[in-house]
Amino acid sequence: MFEQLLNLVKENAGEAIINNQAIPNEQNDAAINQATEGIIGGLKSQLASGNISEVAQLLGGQNNAATSGVTNAISSQVSQGLMEKFGLSGNSAGSIVSSLIPVVLSKLVSKTNDPNDKSFDLNSIFNHLSGGKTQGMDLSSILGSVTGGNTSGGGIGNVLGSVMGGDKNSALGGLMDIFKK
Repeated sequence: MFEQLLNLVKENAGEAIINNQAIPNEQNDAAINQATEGIIGGLKSQLASGNISEVAQLLGGQNNAATSGVTNAISSQVSQGLMEKFGLSGNSAGSIVSSLIPVVLSKLVSKTNDPNDKSFDLNSIFNHLSGGKTQGMDLSSILGSVTGGNTSGGGIGNVLGSVMGGDKNSALGGLMDIFKK
């Protein structure tokens, strides 16, 4: 998944990173890597903090990537990483992030939900983010059956937690434990 996401970031890094004077040309690849790692780290962080249903809804296409709270949280993490690694100001990092992250996440969602595009799918994304602990789960079917196209999510976190064998009294049960480890 990292390589596919890295390629997606590269394809969309033109104005945000490659043609950006705040990032020296010799640092473009490092900045693209940092953005990719920040996206993955941000998704993992969102899952570990219990935002499983929001991440599933985003990746499942039920939420608009440009306005999603998950996108905002990921953008914050990527921005912080760019400021730390490259000494960018908050404004410079914010400019990069605001023109790159929503676009990349929108394209990731589009590819994830395109039956003709096998580069990304919900199951492999969650499997990667969980370190292989969701292997064999059909998260796409679970998400589809629970939401039925309803953008409210229909309690997907509860269902996923139950499916993972978690405590049914816990909002997210065992699934959240997987992402915290």
